[in-house]
Amino acid sequence: MDRKIRVGAVSYLNTKPLLYGIERSPLLERMELITDHPASIADMLLKDEIDVGLVPVAIIPEMKEYHINTRYVIGCNGPVASVCLFSEAPVEELRKVLMDYQSKTSVVLAKILLKDYWKVRPEFEEALPGFLQEIKGDTGAVVIGDRALEQRVISTHSYDLGEAWKKMTGLPFVFAAWISNKKLDPDWVEAFDEANGTGVRHIDLVLDGLPQNLINLREYYTRYLSYELDAEKVRGLGVFLKKMKEENAFKL
Repeated sequence: MDRKIRVGAVSYLNTKPLLYGIERSPLLERMELITDHPASIADMLLKDEIDVGLVPVAIIPEMKEYHINTRYVIGCNGPVASVCLFSEAPVEELRKVLMDYQSKTSVVLAKILLKDYWKVRPEFEEALPGFLQEIKGDTGAVVIGDRALEQRVISTHSYDLGEAWKKMTGLPFVFAAWISNKKLDPDWVEAFDEANGTGVRHIDLVLDGLPQNLINLREYYTRYLSYELDAEKVRGLGVFLKKMKEENAFKL
């Protein structure tokens, strides 16, 4: 590729270990780095406005060609803390669930879990900015990222989607991966993979200077989040994509 590789990343706290090494790597000179929320980065990749992005895995069925790059993902093997269904009423009493506009994978996961795990069929509605104020009565909402960490201390009920998936399937979950819409230069991918791993291997360096007011970040990065794409996560991803196809869950 004669031009810089266009890379889309997510601007949440959960990506800081991956971005730590990227932002300090000589590789940065060979890329154009863009950060935004997950749904926006996904749209950019689908429109070929970027070459590779840390995108929600739920867009894979929409892609004509896709390649998962690097050994690192945004995943969990149990509770994830920053992807939850919040409500005032218990989940079985919910009549409507608002779906975070910044999300793609998590809203699909929520639909699967509500039907197959919690055995409820609420109405789904795509949320608009400011939707957190609408979490009341029998209306709940799926919230992701840093806002979910804040909402955990506000809402009466908090249902962790990573934890529910683990209980239902026994498998870890992959929310996002470095996915490209074309095959990239293997040498670049190898260097990019190494850059991703720098922060994951040196969490103490990542923590330096980050705010600690939302959650204990050391615990968040080591207990809740799981970054390595191992065989069990590949299995979990396969089960999720299969369920997604079977239930046509990507349509609201």
